[in-house]
Amino acid sequence: MSITGTRRATIGLTVLAVAAFGALATTPDTADARPKPVDVKLLALNDFHGNLEPPSGSSGTIAGQPAGGAEYLATHLAELAAASRKKNTITVAAGDLIGASPLLSAAFHDEPTIEALTLAGLDYASVGNHEFDEGADELLRIQNGGCHPVDGCGDGTPYEGAGFQYLSANAFTTATGEPLLAPYAIHKVQGVKVGFIGMTLEGTPQIVSQEGVAGLTFADEAVTANRYAAELRAKGVETIVVLLHEGGTQAGAGGINDCVDFTGPVVDVVNRMDPSIDVVVSGHTHQAYNCEVNNKLVTSASSFGRLITDIDLKIDRRTGDVLTATAENVVVTRDVAKDPAQTELINRYKEVLGPVAGRQVGTTAQVIDRTQETLFGTARGESPLGNLIADAQLAATDDEQNAVAAFMNPGGVRADLDAGPVTYEEAFTVQPFANNLVTLDLTGAQLYCMLEQQFVTGRTLYPSSTVRYTVDVNGTTATAADPCAGTRVVRGSLTLGGTTVTADATYRVTVNNFLAGGGDGFTVLRGGTNAVTGMIDLDAFVAYLGATSPVSAPALDRIRTTAEVPVA
Repeated sequence: MSITGTRRATIGLTVLAVAAFGALATTPDTADARPKPVDVKLLALNDFHGNLEPPSGSSGTIAGQPAGGAEYLATHLAELAAASRKKNTITVAAGDLIGASPLLSAAFHDEPTIEALTLAGLDYASVGNHEFDEGADELLRIQNGGCHPVDGCGDGTPYEGAGFQYLSANAFTTATGEPLLAPYAIHKVQGVKVGFIGMTLEGTPQIVSQEGVAGLTFADEAVTANRYAAELRAKGVETIVVLLHEGGTQAGAGGINDCVDFTGPVVDVVNRMDPSIDVVVSGHTHQAYNCEVNNKLVTSASSFGRLITDIDLKIDRRTGDVLTATAENVVVTRDVAKDPAQTELINRYKEVLGPVAGRQVGTTAQVIDRTQETLFGTARGESPLGNLIADAQLAATDDEQNAVAAFMNPGGVRADLDAGPVTYEEAFTVQPFANNLVTLDLTGAQLYCMLEQQFVTGRTLYPSSTVRYTVDVNGTTATAADPCAGTRVVRGSLTLGGTTVTADATYRVTVNNFLAGGGDGFTVLRGGTNAVTGMIDLDAFVAYLGATSPVSAPALDRIRTTAEVPVA
């Protein structure tokens, strides 16, 4: 396959003329007698999130091109493998292959996605935080096979499990201290051993429901990688690749192979990794980058199967050391033939899913997107779709539970709504987690603390229409140790339904069960009292769309700053 118009990053990881080869490198004759390096191709993806069909809207384009879809992904993987020796190609992934998935996959507990990636030739994958959405037992079932214990085999055929190996080096079963899944794998190519260590971010318990991580302990990523790198080297493995579900961001202007002002948690992790680690395939942030950090190749292929990272390694045949590593992010364009096996799989599950997906549940008067407005120079403000979902959750709980406000976490809003008819499948794609709504009592002091925690976690909660408050642009940010000590939120500015919130009064507030359990770092919510669990968030959203159609995008006027509203 011809690749043009992109940059290929190259890192010389081992210089040939080292002391061990000094005598060999002195003449052309002796150099020519040296065994040729082994060429190994890694094809990498991350954050697929069950996007079997081509994603729509802004999620379906990258680098100015329509991209993604399992039928096209499989074809591109096959073409890239054919460009080298197929037996020398290893296909890998850096987590979140499942979870937060469209209805076609999620309705069957993501079995279709596992089957599709198996068909596409995936060999190894790290677990991501979303692999734990339904708990450790479900992840083991996804790996090993068997029908779902409650829903059975959704398409009427046995589920055989993943044809690839999930790797989970830093997720341990608390009771035994053993990794939940294999921590690493060794893959031989022409006699050379390549080691793969797979893991998710240490902070997984903060971004997954407590039920999902019950009985598990998560360890530091760099410490874990170094531990298993040493174990691999003791087994004669000198080429080591880490599949890490943690990432960063870069400031390149849309360049999928850029690495401009690269920042984020993965930078610190990689800087603490042992020199024996050669390549880090990363994910989690849904960004595209192609970087060098700590003399290691660090890559990410954005999300939803829109990119493949094409990595070429030259490995010394005698020592097993990486001589060079090059990488290029390649767009999964839709101008290639569809893979027929993927088409058959998609059509089979669509037939089983039936008409429920296409059922119209409402209409929108305009596009309602999830883009956050800028606050303090970053995207940390409100979003039209986030506000709409908060309004839906309040509408579902204001009568029976006497809720006066609702707040929605940004990570739970997964897609935009196009203008016009809204189908059940589209609504599901926006809110795919099936979280329950929880209405609880919070004091005014707890509400202020919750709002201050936004600036500690870097995540702004979307407020319902009843909420108003002002943020001080010159205020101080709290710390994780004392999240209530910040002064970002102007005291006295918070109102619910036009009534000023006071510290010692109690208010009924609705959130989803993920937030109620302290998810995304909002630990103050664990102190709520008189909690009542209500309907599924998606059901509330669907009901609201039906009752208020045609729906318009809510105004972004619920959070103000002192630059807009000066404090007297």
